[in-house]
Amino acid sequence: MGPLGQAPVEEFDKQYRVNLRAPYALTRALLPMIRSARGQIVFINSTVGLATRANVAQFSATQHGLKAMADCLREEVNPDGVRVLTVFPGRTATARQAAIHQLEGRPYHPDRLLQTRDVAAVVLNALGLDRTAEVTDIRVRSLIKP
Repeated sequence: MGPLGQAPVEEFDKQYRVNLRAPYALTRALLPMIRSARGQIVFINSTVGLATRANVAQFSATQHGLKAMADCLREEVNPDGVRVLTVFPGRTATARQAAIHQLEGRPYHPDRLLQTRDVAAVVLNALGLDRTAEVTDIRVRSLIKP
């Protein structure tokens, strides 16, 4: 994190490997099984994969890349009966979010944030739809803004 002009390229490489290359490689490896089972693929992204802000260029770039990958994959696998869902949760009450609040110098109030159980419920509801429908993208955020 930090301004693009100060953020180390090595950190960008790390984020690329974790946030984009790893999901790409894992999906590619599992795709034959997913296709044969007419399965479903879920990517958990970030709201910065839709709209970015200052000081998160590295992370945002990888999340936009993940969205593009999911959108392309959807076009490729829908004819085989495979659904692809991308979920864009807002700030969620996790240890990572506590660390981000600390970096931002803001108090951490997890009760004001989206809860992990809410994200899980959204995913399960989308996956439970009849196979005649597909939810492609879901943006979910906390009701009370932190």
